[in-house]
Amino acid sequence: MAKIGDFLSLLDRNPSPTTSRLLSDLVPPREFAEARFTNYIPHSEFASQALASSAAQDFASGKTSKRSLFSRSDSAPEAFGIYLDGGFGVGKTHLLAAVFHEFKGKKAFGSFIAFTSLIGALGFANAREALSKYKLICIDEFELDDPGDTMIMSRLLNELTQGGVKFAATSNTPPTALGEGRFAADDFAREIHGISERFLILRIDGEDHRHRPLTVDLETRTDKQIEQWLAKATTASIDGFDDLLNHLAKVHPSKYGLLLEGVERVGLLGAHVLDDQAAALRFVSFIDRAYEMQVAVRGSGIDLTKVFRADHVAGGYKKKYQRAISRLGALGL
Repeated sequence: MAKIGDFLSLLDRNPSPTTSRLLSDLVPPREFAEARFTNYIPHSEFASQALASSAAQDFASGKTSKRSLFSRSDSAPEAFGIYLDGGFGVGKTHLLAAVFHEFKGKKAFGSFIAFTSLIGALGFANAREALSKYKLICIDEFELDDPGDTMIMSRLLNELTQGGVKFAATSNTPPTALGEGRFAADDFAREIHGISERFLILRIDGEDHRHRPLTVDLETRTDKQIEQWLAKATTASIDGFDDLLNHLAKVHPSKYGLLLEGVERVGLLGAHVLDDQAAALRFVSFIDRAYEMQVAVRGSGIDLTKVFRADHVAGGYKKKYQRAISRLGALGL
């Protein structure tokens, strides 16, 4: 598709980052750059929030034993991992980022998808070697619904802990899972078999403090409206929806963030329902990166939150799609 006006085209970008560059991007998203324990405000009606914050702070400072919340035993082994388990919008990512900022030593922070993408880009052995140099690895939204990726991450955790690497992780509960067995601690412990006894499981009760709607509907926009919206940004890109999807198929998911580097707004023309699930999942990964970088995304054609087929959303990747729909709603307002 030809370049439209003075806007950038993401199709012109084909990043070739070094390993060090990929690793340097493993930091908390922009919205959590200032997340600290001091500005996490637990709700008084949910005691587990204050308990989780205190235990997470102890872990970050090296004071937490595996049974510190439940036992006064001095013989309890030191926890090398914590798992923050709770519903959507209870502050899990804030606490995870606070752990990252508080911890003294070499550390990395990324979504579950960011780490699996890193493994895909470098290969398992090279990724393990690179990450073995860290003292703490924070994994946001540990996914339990993709057997292949879950097995890879479980193996990574098992092998890195042998070298003394510590881990902190959150669950990936989407907004529509509230009331549907939202706590996944048992599943997490099962998937990281062999080391789960050294993880401190912190359950966080509460309501979604952001009060996001469970269903999202965006305004249907024309191409002209998209161009007018993009013109208000300092740096913006515009591409055909299908053109971008074809480009994403040629770029490794670990590089999607680099496609968006320096871009404030993204316009996609001619959005439609995606019949190809592989293309849909690549778009999910793209939106994850856009959300982490707080890059606004709007499309013409149909509402971008409606591009995923109902049977795909209800299938094995339900949580990925639900998260993407929620994020598209937030980015497209």
